[in-house]
Amino acid sequence: MSIDTETARRVAKLARIRVEEENLPVLAQEFNNILGFIEQLNEVDVEGVAPMTSVTPMRLKRREDVVTDGDMQEKILSNAPDAREGFFAVPKVVE
Repeated sequence: MSIDTETARRVAKLARIRVEEENLPVLAQEFNNILGFIEQLNEVDVEGVAPMTSVTPMRLKRREDVVTDGDMQEKILSNAPDAREGFFAVPKVVE
């Protein structure tokens, strides 16, 4: 796949990035370099390679899924700067 200057112009417009006309060929070449690198990555055989969360072997921390005592609404709301009718009250941000 090859990106031409017209496609680079369209991508810049969709991304709402202003690119000067003389810089469009450079941008198109950068897109082509990125796509070339992605094609190289697609050629790598990853069959049998387990997904990793880190470069060092580790297990994700998990906790027991247990029911806690809960029922602490008043205690929790006592920390709120503004609470009304059993809920946190926050300023309206959408008109």
